[in-house]
Amino acid sequence: MLETSARLLRLLSLLQAHREWTGADLADRLGVTPRTVRRDVDRLRELGYPVNASPGTGGGYQLGAGAELPPLLLDDDEAVAVAVGLRTAAGNGVEGIGEASVRALAKLEQVLPGRLRRRVSALNEFTVPMLRGPQRSTVDATVLTELATVCRDNERLRFGYRDHEGAVTRRTVEPHRLVCTERRWYLVAWDLDREDWRTFRADRIEPRPPHGPRFTPRPAPAEDLAAYVSQGVAQRAYAAQALVRLKIPAEEAARIIGPSDGALEPVDGQSCLLRTGAVNLDVLVIHIMLLSCEFEVVDPPELTERIRSLRDLLGRAVDAAPDPSAERTPAAVKKM
Repeated sequence: MLETSARLLRLLSLLQAHREWTGADLADRLGVTPRTVRRDVDRLRELGYPVNASPGTGGGYQLGAGAELPPLLLDDDEAVAVAVGLRTAAGNGVEGIGEASVRALAKLEQVLPGRLRRRVSALNEFTVPMLRGPQRSTVDATVLTELATVCRDNERLRFGYRDHEGAVTRRTVEPHRLVCTERRWYLVAWDLDREDWRTFRADRIEPRPPHGPRFTPRPAPAEDLAAYVSQGVAQRAYAAQALVRLKIPAEEAARIIGPSDGALEPVDGQSCLLRTGAVNLDVLVIHIMLLSCEFEVVDPPELTERIRSLRDLLGRAVDAAPDPSAERTPAAVKKM
């Protein structure tokens, strides 16, 4: 009986690890006959696991989705990864998922062996998240799941999109991928009306089903979608754009500049290029100055002129201000 139970657990683990197995492959992995595999599959079905079987020489076994969620088998590394992920999800930007993550984490930690619980505890106690900028926006978990589903199934998506001023437009797109930063989630999609790729903030999307029909996916707009979204968020969305050489290593710059603030490109061990944008040149100057590091403007020349103009303006303000040391001199002399 113990041998049969152990074999069932091994079979379940194999089915969870890959999309599809042939009966011969499973029999070979388990060291049993194909007939035993069929009997074990029937036992798993009796326990509530939806194991699908396709006949023929090219057929096989596949673990499907059922009406209820059956228990899952996790190895040590998988269990630690899930626990750490749940802790992270408890404080992320997905609305309504925090409480569910806490409940799931409580169930998992209750059954974790002591050695794994110590690993999870160490990862959480000695890891400090570095969050920059304003409070992260939240996106409804149901919306996020819906977006991921239409991306996976290659179905056209219809939704209302709210811009930064609150105006809502109707969009019909071919969704490609979801991209997340430390603050927000974005949808990369082909906009059918504008006949071009667009990036949408997920928290501003209001799906309007039904979705479809299905479509043939287009080639991605870039090989590195994370960099593509970062560039779009930090540059293409703004009227004023700039290329600036920062006189600090790229690794140091990455600690103060988030993906949505600009795109970094290493130059050498002592400097890097920053591609960024803002609503106008004045805001761009402030954005760069707040980095508090030496820099030089590569492009555009108008930015250099604006910095020079502001330098002169600040210089005149300083020259017109009273000299604090001069005001203290008479008092100091009188005291003597």
